[in-house]
Amino acid sequence: MNKTANRQVICNVLMEHAKEDKDIVVLCSDSRGSASMTSFADAYPEQFVETGIAEQNLVSISAGLAKVGKKPFAASPACFLSTRSYEQAKIDCAYSNTNVKLIGISGGISYGALGMSHHSAQDIAAMAAIPNMRVYLPSDRFQTRCLTEALLRDEKPAYIRVGRNAVEDVYEENHVPFEMDHATVLMEGSDVAIIACGEMVKPAYEAAKLLKEKGILATVLDMYCVKPLDKDAVIKAASQAKAVITVEEHSPYGGLGAMVSQVVGAECPKKTVNLALPDAPVITGTSREVFDYYGLNAEGIAKKAEEVLGNL
Repeated sequence: MNKTANRQVICNVLMEHAKEDKDIVVLCSDSRGSASMTSFADAYPEQFVETGIAEQNLVSISAGLAKVGKKPFAASPACFLSTRSYEQAKIDCAYSNTNVKLIGISGGISYGALGMSHHSAQDIAAMAAIPNMRVYLPSDRFQTRCLTEALLRDEKPAYIRVGRNAVEDVYEENHVPFEMDHATVLMEGSDVAIIACGEMVKPAYEAAKLLKEKGILATVLDMYCVKPLDKDAVIKAASQAKAVITVEEHSPYGGLGAMVSQVVGAECPKKTVNLALPDAPVITGTSREVFDYYGLNAEGIAKKAEEVLGNL
């Protein structure tokens, strides 16, 4: 079982490059521990900025650093980064088209028992609504490494959401079919297309395996690039299937499901069902307990797929 969280992988990649690239700067809002950035701060103190609990300042300072040629990575809890500093993300980063990478740590319901104040079930919708702002949810540690490496090579703003805990591997270390802004096809089938992002990719993949045992063939897309959405991949998967199911750790409004539904409805109309968190404060529990309760696990996804296909 993997014990390395995606947030730690981001730190590891940045540390590997920071030794040679002095323009890389990490900023935190009293969150270096939560962001797994303590080792970066210790190793490269002159390339680390601590703003304290001031998310608006975190983002604006990052934008200023980007304007003078630095490569800032601003890490803060997703629940605060996507709300308290929303205007700064919109104006200082996206509208000004600055090279700021916003790292939303402990995304979704990662904070568990801390409840709605610390959950970020709206961040995909909020950030994706900003022109020029890209939105990424890597599915495992290997894809996180590939994504971070790619983001170091471009100069455009982006929001990257990762969870708090380590997640099961989707890929193998030496076999990560990663292409920037293109979904990864994990499995192909002609009955149902399952499109997932972030931590929901693994259970979606496992659901497809359960369905295969019952003779139901599923296409599984890892849509880590929620924005820009890989529309061609969505259209191809939907066109070859009888129905489409999206899975996300997010509100049912404005996220991956809404984006996929727009594409499917316009290009290749098919029955489309969105599996997501409820439009209500979620129950108290660990991520796994919450996912199990709402059917955001392999069994729940497979069951929904059978129901949808059975009602066509």
